Amino acid sequence: MIIRVDESYRHRRDHTERQLFAVVEQNTPDSIKTPLFPQDESEAFTFHLDKELIERLNLWEWFRNYAKEAQVSTAGIRGPQNILYPWDTRFPINQIGIILATLGKSLVANETVDGKPVEKIAGCEVRYNSQKYVEYIARIQAAQGIRTYVPKAFGTLPIWMASFLIFMLDLDGGEHVTSSHSVSTKNATKDLNNQGSQYLPEESMRFVNKIEEILKTAETGGYPVQFSAVTDEHIDFERLDELHDGVQLYVGYLKNGVATDANLNLIRKVKPPIVVDCVGGCMYRPMRAIFERLGIANSVRWLHVEADPLYHNIGKLDRNPKTGEAEFYDLGCDFSILDVVKSTAYAAKLKAQPIGTIIEVTDPDGDRLIVCEIEDASRAETLEYLGVDFLDLGDNRLLTIYTPNQAFLMLMDFYAKQLKTSGLWEDHPRFMIKTTPSALAWDQWGDANDVSVINVPVGFKEIAAIMKKIERQLADMPDAPVVVQDVYDETVSLGVQPRLIFAGEESGGMITGPEALIRSQGGRTAIAMREKSAGESMVLVTALAAHCKQESMPLSDYLAGVFTESRITATCDVREDITYYNESEPNPEKLRAAKREGEAKRDKNDLFFLGIAIALRERKIDIEQAQTILSDALPSLDFTALEDVRFVGDGSYLKFHDKFVEVRKSGTDAKTKAYASGGNKEECRKFAKAFGEASGELTELYIEQIGQNYLGNVEDKARQIYDAFQSN
Repeated sequence: MIIRVDESYRHRRDHTERQLFAVVEQNTPDSIKTPLFPQDESEAFTFHLDKELIERLNLWEWFRNYAKEAQVSTAGIRGPQNILYPWDTRFPINQIGIILATLGKSLVANETVDGKPVEKIAGCEVRYNSQKYVEYIARIQAAQGIRTYVPKAFGTLPIWMASFLIFMLDLDGGEHVTSSHSVSTKNATKDLNNQGSQYLPEESMRFVNKIEEILKTAETGGYPVQFSAVTDEHIDFERLDELHDGVQLYVGYLKNGVATDANLNLIRKVKPPIVVDCVGGCMYRPMRAIFERLGIANSVRWLHVEADPLYHNIGKLDRNPKTGEAEFYDLGCDFSILDVVKSTAYAAKLKAQPIGTIIEVTDPDGDRLIVCEIEDASRAETLEYLGVDFLDLGDNRLLTIYTPNQAFLMLMDFYAKQLKTSGLWEDHPRFMIKTTPSALAWDQWGDANDVSVINVPVGFKEIAAIMKKIERQLADMPDAPVVVQDVYDETVSLGVQPRLIFAGEESGGMITGPEALIRSQGGRTAIAMREKSAGESMVLVTALAAHCKQESMPLSDYLAGVFTESRITATCDVREDITYYNESEPNPEKLRAAKREGEAKRDKNDLFFLGIAIALRERKIDIEQAQTILSDALPSLDFTALEDVRFVGDGSYLKFHDKFVEVRKSGTDAKTKAYASGGNKEECRKFAKAFGEASGELTELYIEQIGQNYLGNVEDKARQIYDAFQSN
């Protein structure tokens, strides 16, 4: 059943888009509006790149910014684009940049495959210009002799499905055009390697160096960039169509994991009230097909099923929330941010849904999941006690919004209990992989349930990298205990033939590991897939919902039970996102200036905390001095319980006796993110907010104890620590 949205919301959405288009049009000079080559040419053609064009398009500046981001990116190389004139090279993401990056990657791929034909996959979600980008990627690769599997008409495909198919079909990699849950005017290419995992920085730098070679060659003698015809034999629309875009294979994978007979029977029997909000619309077609094949399609209702680059107006404001000035402002569609949820108009859209309805919200590329539930207003005090956020829906109804930290805690607990009930739990030692800013409750749950916990830096590629280290040991020494180093430089022993119970991050991405190792068609094995998947987590959430419905309990009561049973004291978590500029600014000059100014603020904040972490690591200061320096700089906070300050790969992690606080700069934008997890939500929020908003100004005490000159080398030292973690 599809929940139909009132026409008034469509009108508002269309009005917003017209406003956005008008602003973009106004800020695009006429000289840029003519495309650099025919946009609808389906036959083969050549795009000639030479010195004059490089200078006119300012491609060296574009390249320097692109290369810089490739060194630190955690989620693809992303940025704003001109949504109406996508060849506009004033923006970081543009047709020419996509073309150069694709050509660079193609040349690297052909150099490293020992002469065998290269096979890749390409897909996208619903953002502006994405399908055209996929077309160009496929045509440039085809011109280089690379076979590219694409959906019909270069249509949408969730990123987790692209990753899954790369691994299962033993492909050489893939491209996915997405910018996850960020603002509608942004886009990105996520490069996937032959494991289906996002590129690590050293992998990205190989093709970045190749782009530099292309530009230098073009400057001296010109460079012909070849586009194949759309009908070229190397562009394969048929294989994915035969595989129903991977649905059939993925259902088989789910049945060997979370889609157990017990779960499916529970869902069919109870038919819990579930609404799946397919924000952006990309997830509706594949998930509907998957649920139909699993026999549970009648257990859910679908919301926002149409593909929409504006995300059905979710997250869109008509004034800047910081300055109050009237302008188009996009919050993105990250449902872990409460202001985004407030923009959904759920009070009207879900008016007919009963109390107890659980809402599963995906993001545009389908790799993240947020869980909500409609509860009675009388539950407000209980929810506040548990640290669960909620909004008033009217009519004595509340919408609870579970952070991924809370939702995933329930899921890992539910999955573990299922394995215990089925008698499988004792067959293998169990372990979890998590990112450092994810909830302290996850670590405490692991301790209480004999689950080893491996902490890694932010980014699912970091989780995938640990998986591969474990798999190498399983292959080389199957009868020996598996031992790995986490990002805290601590040794974690996983036991003999361990199995993954959960891998995830606080931003909403997770995966589980099946009992039997996953085997590709070519015989490769893995403990789990390489990309987070809302497709997998949705099945588990739906089963949990059915269980709670059967027991006549809301999710909040299940969460309370987990806290009690696993003796969890860190029941609260918060995240503060500090964005230093309006990401939707349509004028690229103003956008670049605002971003540069924001990056300077971001970097100053980061360096302040990083300096303390490195100085403490090198014993230039001790923990008492660190406490004093922090108390002097942030006098409103109490640092007497501080036990350690660590660099954790991409941020600074402060370990307290009863909580943690982590502050890290975005690798892709002028943003600072601050996280806290502990037993008191208001205290966590106070710390996270203070850390995120800290100016980074060095106090006299900081300069006296650590020294301004010392900070000149701490970023290099941090990079060495990160590199050592990756290589151990």
